[in-house]
Amino acid sequence: MAAQPSGSPRVLLVSNRLPVTLRQREGAWRVAPSVGGLATGLAGPHARSGGLWFGWRGNTPPVDPAQRERLDRDLLANGLVPVDLTAEEIEGFYARFSNGVLWPLFHYMVDRIPRDPQDWDVYQQVNRRFAEAVAAQIRPGDLVWVHDYQLALVPRFLREMAPEARIGFFLHIPFPSSEVFRVLPWRAAWLEGVLGADLIAFHTLGYLRHFSASLLRVLGLETELDHLWVEQRQVRLAVLPMGVDAGKLEELASAVQPPVGGPKLLLGVDRLDYTKGIPRRLLALELLLERRPDLRGSVQVIQIAVPSREDVPAYGRYKRELDELVGRINGRFGTPSWTPIRYVHRRFDQAELARYYRSADVMLVTPLRDGMNLVAKEFVASRPDGDGVLVLSELAGASAELGEAVLVNPYDVSGMAERIEGALAMPEAERRRRMAALRERVASSDVHAWASTFLEQLAATPAPQPARPIAEVIERAQRAPLILLLDYDGTLVPFHTLPDQAAPPPELLDLLKRLAARPGTSVHLVSGRTRESLERWFADLPIALHAEHGAWSRLPHGLWRWHGANGSSWLPRIQPLVEEFVRSTPGAFIEWKQGGLACHYRAAEPGAAAQHARELRGHLLDLLSNAPVRVTGGNAVLEIRTHGLTKGRVVRDALQWSMRHAVMLALGDDPTDEDLFAELPDSGIAVHVGRGPTRAPWKVPDWRAARELLEALAHTPGVVAEPS
Repeated sequence: MAAQPSGSPRVLLVSNRLPVTLRQREGAWRVAPSVGGLATGLAGPHARSGGLWFGWRGNTPPVDPAQRERLDRDLLANGLVPVDLTAEEIEGFYARFSNGVLWPLFHYMVDRIPRDPQDWDVYQQVNRRFAEAVAAQIRPGDLVWVHDYQLALVPRFLREMAPEARIGFFLHIPFPSSEVFRVLPWRAAWLEGVLGADLIAFHTLGYLRHFSASLLRVLGLETELDHLWVEQRQVRLAVLPMGVDAGKLEELASAVQPPVGGPKLLLGVDRLDYTKGIPRRLLALELLLERRPDLRGSVQVIQIAVPSREDVPAYGRYKRELDELVGRINGRFGTPSWTPIRYVHRRFDQAELARYYRSADVMLVTPLRDGMNLVAKEFVASRPDGDGVLVLSELAGASAELGEAVLVNPYDVSGMAERIEGALAMPEAERRRRMAALRERVASSDVHAWASTFLEQLAATPAPQPARPIAEVIERAQRAPLILLLDYDGTLVPFHTLPDQAAPPPELLDLLKRLAARPGTSVHLVSGRTRESLERWFADLPIALHAEHGAWSRLPHGLWRWHGANGSSWLPRIQPLVEEFVRSTPGAFIEWKQGGLACHYRAAEPGAAAQHARELRGHLLDLLSNAPVRVTGGNAVLEIRTHGLTKGRVVRDALQWSMRHAVMLALGDDPTDEDLFAELPDSGIAVHVGRGPTRAPWKVPDWRAARELLEALAHTPGVVAEPS
């Protein structure tokens, strides 16, 4: 393995299988490189960076210890790190869960999922094993690239083991619609696993949008088009369609002499998998021969079905179904001198496939669902003659790029027969025009460009910064008298569908009472809630209350004071808009306040509600552009209030009302609390609760951790203010 170039980060690749096969030569087993899209595309970055590739080595034949040691040396010499799995783990993790549950689910074949899916535990176990293998080898500055659905939990496990690692994840299969994905019982944990990455990429924009919709509906996470925030980390989202080694394929095809004369060739090249749509394709060809008797004898179909997952019972049944269908069609239309379908069930190397690609008049790529389908791109790259027609399923990811192909709906057998008929009759000028555009796109976006672009984007992602130890907060808060500025919803209690459901539990009231009794400590509750709510819940506590983000204030057991301007002339202008938002968003409601209003939509369907809220915010910003009003978004709430009524003004009041030389400690979870953090003096301590961007130097994951921090403070001795 080459040494790591100076200044260049190592690339650590993680895939289910290592890019090698074991071959027996002269009585001994040797490691030979595999040929394929992923192995080809990543071989260069792997070698140039002096990196490592982690994966299962495959079923190793029975060998003696000496041969096993030699195989391991060969792997390590090539930068390959085997992750050894037991037969039971391979069966549970790979066959039953990855291929028996995730594969059909992500390809919309929900009826093929077992009635009682099992093996989630072994899936987690194997993913953790992969993460441990990487964590044992990772160095500062390394780039880790995890591949595909089998290893979706590796990013989260690795993030726990190496918090500062830069981790990328690429999904090679479709990401289904949220409605389909949510069938998975472990949907939240699967998504959380992927979100351990810094960069998550998909083949198409549609897959990225489905992923974003699932994050919103399952985890309540809103995303921008190209990023989201997860526990103070920015996770980037990208669309990076994978390519093929176009140059190599063209070189192989250029050496082929295509046949002259004879029947027109229609070619299909697929793994023997139920997602590839081979039976429906053959039914379309049968219908075409039925409609066009003149084509009998003048066309030849070659269907290559590469063996796949032969140990999975469903695939054995599928092969028998396909064998019977081919036999029936050949029996119906075949003659002593012509067999309509030549069915080939074996593996082919790239040179053999290039010969078939170069000879085909029509290439049939009609999967029922496919993440990308590189066969379509391989065919295009293998046509240096500029001829040939690609018939492509609109449900393959490649259709988003290869619009000059003849696109078909693979579920419409009759329509597919018509489109194949049109492809056979397409004039040469049109064939060449379409193929020229396809070839330019495939050549410019090959597998090497794909790999380089992903790694460049991952390298440009800043390494996660280690969180400042929360113990520092406790230590600093004990040095002087203490002013606590505490948000409520999302900080001291979890969010609830309806505001009145978030009444403080007895243990929280007791905690606030003990904090207020701590020597040298004053407690201020700074909330967006109305003064009526705060009065009802906290009137008996010796703490200061600040309602509507500081528009109203009340010292312990004192009277409420209003800090805003009189009148809100802008409210009637926006009332029709917010009322229409509520009508069009079932579950949303308006909370009217003295200084403005809040549109709550936590109880609404999250996808539609978030979209409606974005539209409402845009309309409000346009309508109120010259009004003294501020429009801000929060956690499933849109707030509209008079300018100047921010939590930041509470800092100034608290300093006037409290002890000299006091330390201010503020805890909050949303954008309104950023105003509070911004006004803290240099000696202040800001702690952000939850996920998302923040100016606060300290962070805790959720309201539970915030309460634990306050409990720790309650058990420390306070500092009484010195006399002035």
